[in-house]
Amino acid sequence: MKALITGASSGIGLEMAKYLSSLGWDLILVARREERLEKLKNKLKTKVKIIPLDLQIEKNCFKLYDMVKKDDIDFLINNAGFGLFGNTFETDLNRELEMIDLNIKACHILTKLFLNDFYKKDKGRILNVASSAGFLAGPRLNAYYATKNYCLKFTMAIYEELRRAKNNVHISVLCPGPVKTEFNKVAGGKFSIGSLEASKVARYAIDKALKNKLIIIPGIMTKMGIFINRFIPWKLSMRFIYEIQYRKTR
Repeated sequence: MKALITGASSGIGLEMAKYLSSLGWDLILVARREERLEKLKNKLKTKVKIIPLDLQIEKNCFKLYDMVKKDDIDFLINNAGFGLFGNTFETDLNRELEMIDLNIKACHILTKLFLNDFYKKDKGRILNVASSAGFLAGPRLNAYYATKNYCLKFTMAIYEELRRAKNNVHISVLCPGPVKTEFNKVAGGKFSIGSLEASKVARYAIDKALKNKLIIIPGIMTKMGIFINRFIPWKLSMRFIYEIQYRKTR
């Protein structure tokens, strides 16, 4: 069994690599920071191949696929991504475009390329890492929320396509709430509410994905929040979210 994980140098991706290795999976780990990948590789017991690549660059997504397409990958995990706090009329456009390139385009390209291969083989699985933000609109973290909406709905639609085709490829999407990772440092804010441990989220996500769960939501509070939001008017929901995001940057 072999898994490819993007964004594997820190946070949830790193913890997924550790957990899958403990389950006996060989790994291909992808991230920008080669030294971190090397450090992680040396801690794992299964076979590990590291590929330092910046997937914000579109051609690198195709390059990655070409590098590994003959490796008989069983499990693709699209985890790479980042966020950016601030009002849309204040945030840097170039940084937002980089976020779209990574959070949406890289996820879409890699999902599409590997899905085509998996479909032909009638086996394989994909786990796309979205967020509980994918169910919402997010003032002051607007572009990030929008990218995770794309990831969530993109994955859900593929699930139905595969189900109708009676194909044995399985696809899942992880939608966590706050997690203790480098997200806040990169995005320029801090969580004002409790965060889950990345290791617990990673284990939960992998276990559920291997059981073919479509939407994976770790944590009872996050599940409750998503459920309750169904009954709240959009304008009121956005006011609550604005206040939550505003506190992160104070």
